[in-house]
Amino acid sequence: MRAVRYDRYGGPEVLAVVDGLPTPPVGPADVRVEVAATAVGGGETAIRAGHLRRLLRRRLPAGTGVDFVGTVAEAGPDVTRANVGDAVWGLMPHGTFGSVAESVVVPQERVAAAPRSVSPGEAAALPASGTTALHALTRRTRLSAGQRLLVRGAAGGVGVVAVQLGASLGAHVTALAGADHLAWLRGAGAAEAFDHRTTELGELGRFDVVLDLVGTRLPEVRSHLVRGGTLLPLALDPRRPLRSALRTAAGMLDRRTRIALFSNDPSPQELEELTALVDGGTIRPVVAAVLAMDDVVEAHRMAERGGVRGKIILTP
Repeated sequence: MRAVRYDRYGGPEVLAVVDGLPTPPVGPADVRVEVAATAVGGGETAIRAGHLRRLLRRRLPAGTGVDFVGTVAEAGPDVTRANVGDAVWGLMPHGTFGSVAESVVVPQERVAAAPRSVSPGEAAALPASGTTALHALTRRTRLSAGQRLLVRGAAGGVGVVAVQLGASLGAHVTALAGADHLAWLRGAGAAEAFDHRTTELGELGRFDVVLDLVGTRLPEVRSHLVRGGTLLPLALDPRRPLRSALRTAAGMLDRRTRIALFSNDPSPQELEELTALVDGGTIRPVVAAVLAMDDVVEAHRMAERGGVRGKIILTP
């Protein structure tokens, strides 16, 4: 099996495609999926660079990638959620990586029927980002019609889904992103979209919910919530991740507003719900580029340069 691995922390150049890796065994309730497409996750560049090594303590060599779309090639005897030949999408088990590979073996709860209305390359942009936005806006906080939602970092993989989902729920969505993305975000459902480089948060008023995908200046961001509002901080400051995590946790002592922390671990039902939202036209995948797995170094360079709208897709 071919898969991407790295044996030391560093820049994108530490990534390499390794041939001849053993395929993990398929357990009684596991499925093996032949991967048609996967994606570069927003936080994976910081993990690969070693910025989060004190928090995650990963063993090297390690794989990369969480999302996958493909076809079930083998199913354990206790599997009831999928059959050999089914088109599925899903995520690696919580806290693990390795979907940038020719095949993956995962518990059956990590897959669901892939949407039929989009191609595998498009669908690969959504399993992690889509379930994160869905869980944030419908489980961790129940966003409702008429509420004001601020999405900070709205052009990224989670942000483009959150804008669409928030608008579909009837919220007044304000998007903060780079200037090149503002027209697209308005077309995707944002009532307002502003350049994060030239806009002061104080100019935007107060919000019922803030979905923060940047990780910096969180105390200031939180100060623009209404009383009882909710901050969903889904990113750490990449320059000071440990300090950022500690400050966010400490902020939970202030009960005037709420901080809703979570690490995305979607249920099978959430994956199924995401499939329905895509096939129903509520959520459209956003693909910045499609590259071959052999071009994984360039894909990570693109992600680190920033300015990417949606996800970068990799195909084996």
